[in-house]
Amino acid sequence: MAVELTYFEGRGLGESVRFMLAATGTEFTETFLKDKAHMTALRNDGDLMFMQVPLLKIDGLKLVQSQAICRHLARKHGMDGKTPEDKARVDMINEGARDFLSKFFPIGFAPNTEAIKEDIKNKHFVRFLPIFEKLLAGNSSGYLVGDGLTYADVTLFEALLNAEDNIPGCLDKSPKVKAFKAKIGSLPRIKAYLEGPQRKPAPTPEYVKHAMSVLS
Repeated sequence: MAVELTYFEGRGLGESVRFMLAATGTEFTETFLKDKAHMTALRNDGDLMFMQVPLLKIDGLKLVQSQAICRHLARKHGMDGKTPEDKARVDMINEGARDFLSKFFPIGFAPNTEAIKEDIKNKHFVRFLPIFEKLLAGNSSGYLVGDGLTYADVTLFEALLNAEDNIPGCLDKSPKVKAFKAKIGSLPRIKAYLEGPQRKPAPTPEYVKHAMSVLS
């Protein structure tokens, strides 16, 4: 059965879903939101439980809420931890990594982009990077939990891509985190996604204008 992701032709909340689809080796097609009428039709058809995208059609399901989608993929492919204790730890770390990732979402959308970057640099790097550095130092596998890839690793990797894209060199004083980013980025499925056509560019003013018009 075909897997279909409906979202904007950009990163946003859909990018976490794309990374998990890539990490699990799940081939998927994409439907991009064209205009406000397209969004209204999805809502009227009952496809969007909470009236929001992304929407993933998979396994006969119509899934919404990006983190629910990511957790479904993680559970289906054994990327949520092996034991109850590991599962709890993966969930906990993923929530923290998601908090870190969310700090980058306003970039490109808010008018004060440089101020946002300074806030991330001066406040959120200081808060989050030492935590992830310590977690990675405590696990010889190079992953956050256990000896294999979990969805928490994928979330943190996405956050670190955003970090270095927006503030180059920001990981230089966090060697474990920097090595982690290189490790995850070299995994064949992740590497193929990053180099492939389904990886979207950073938001442009045109993309932001389109997204806002659809959601208005």
